[in-house]
Amino acid sequence: MSHILVLYYSRHGATAEMARLVARGVEEGGLEARLRTVPEVSPTCEAVEPCVPESGAPYAELDDLRHCAGLALGSPTRFGNMAAPLKHFLDTTSALWMSGALIGKPAGVFTSTSSLHGGQESTLLSMMLPLLHHGMLIAGLPYSETELLTTRSGGTPYGPSHHAGRESDLPVSAEEKALCMALGRRLAETAKRLA
Repeated sequence: MSHILVLYYSRHGATAEMARLVARGVEEGGLEARLRTVPEVSPTCEAVEPCVPESGAPYAELDDLRHCAGLALGSPTRFGNMAAPLKHFLDTTSALWMSGALIGKPAGVFTSTSSLHGGQESTLLSMMLPLLHHGMLIAGLPYSETELLTTRSGGTPYGPSHHAGRESDLPVSAEEKALCMALGRRLAETAKRLA
């Protein structure tokens, strides 16, 4: 268990960029980062995604969670909640819950929103709920991360956030980048202490 799983869903690329920054922070913290994503959820029952994504990170499997030392979970905001594809994947983790596979492992969350007050904190809180049910230890961001005090865009003590803008085209700001990397380092350092 020498890796932190950075599991995310991204529609327009901002959450994927945040995931890469969290992963960089994990590696600065001394552990391997394993990037994984989840497929789209289709309202058409016959529609299926290819077994392997055409680009980006591979799709997550339950073993990625089972064997991780910690978890960073990221999603764009959908009406103040995590996106359906990520929630759908988490809904398949009952076997891990029954076996207690995630109990005591550190976890953190991150999100991206189109508007600055578009539900960043409620989305982060919604992503924490299944992690708490799994018995994971939630790691937020302490105010010793001074970017929390200076940011004019995203960033919360609940976890990193990004303000993507109405067209989802705003770049991740310097403060948002620093907070993503801080979360990765914090998860790696916490996992090493717990081991």
